[in-house]
Amino acid sequence: MRGELPLPPHYRAERAESFGYTPDPVALAAAADAWRARHRLRGPGTAEPRVVLLLVDVQRDFCFPEGTLYVGGRSGRGALEDNRRIAEFVYRNLGRISRIVCTLDTHRPFQIFFPEFWVDREGRPLAAHRTVTAEEVRRGEARPAPGLAAVHAGGDLAWLERQALDYCERLEATGHYRLYLWPPHCLAGGDGHALAGVVQEARLFHAWCRQVDAPLEVKGEAPLTEYYSALSPEVEWAHDGRRLAEPNRRLRDELLAADALIVAGQAASHCVKSTVADLVAELERRGEGGASRIWLLEDATSAVAVPDPERPGELLADFTAEAAAAFARFAAVGARRLRSTDPLPEP
Repeated sequence: MRGELPLPPHYRAERAESFGYTPDPVALAAAADAWRARHRLRGPGTAEPRVVLLLVDVQRDFCFPEGTLYVGGRSGRGALEDNRRIAEFVYRNLGRISRIVCTLDTHRPFQIFFPEFWVDREGRPLAAHRTVTAEEVRRGEARPAPGLAAVHAGGDLAWLERQALDYCERLEATGHYRLYLWPPHCLAGGDGHALAGVVQEARLFHAWCRQVDAPLEVKGEAPLTEYYSALSPEVEWAHDGRRLAEPNRRLRDELLAADALIVAGQAASHCVKSTVADLVAELERRGEGGASRIWLLEDATSAVAVPDPERPGELLADFTAEAAAAFARFAAVGARRLRSTDPLPEP
């Protein structure tokens, strides 16, 4: 095993706060070639522990105030500081991390968790940062915009309305979430969908230094279900038995094959929490004991905390407590809690 490395010369911490920063891949590849030779880096050997870093949704819309769903945490600087910590963690541990896997939250304009999907009784669009309950749907106070029947249901509005109600009922029955309407974010093809520049830079540098793949896993495209976890949709089946979205069992199995799986990214209260919960549940289902192979990089992930634009200093929504409770549950079943500056222990 190799100890910590210094930060490479190309790295600039201030770029962690730049929405528009994009690394130069040609220059970066050349720098990686020189860094590999200088520090005698090589591809992961079969005899060394397989350490996988899973970065959940480290995308511009979540990582910067200019994004449409910035994860600032209560401090207002959450994801900005996470960007820097993630990049520096990768550089220091280039010789220890075998592979970096990044998930990409990926959306279309009209999905069930966007306000644009819904209208009220009078046909007015609903606002973001509010819940939609099954009871509101039953009473007609929240309903799918009629024009979306052609987009999602082959023109069958009655089917879409029945599905919207069924979805809210199933969500509420699980006890995990109620349907929450988020502003449009991580739209495919847009700037906000891209990885934060310093994270993209560190990911590519690692791949070129260690001569390994750097896979991207797309999630969240299914229009009629949420996909907080990178591994499974919130609701898999429609009311009439057709499938809404597929679980990603391949990725789940690949991640759980690691000797150590380090998890960071956005947001601790939602996608990170749900992904880790799925991993822990699968380990329990397999009877493989605790979750000691899962390492939570707890200072490189933040909770959603939405400032109230009408009340300075107040929060419109705050999911910090939910994130803290989830991390405590994961630790109770064996997951390790690390900080990005801690030396990596042996798996």
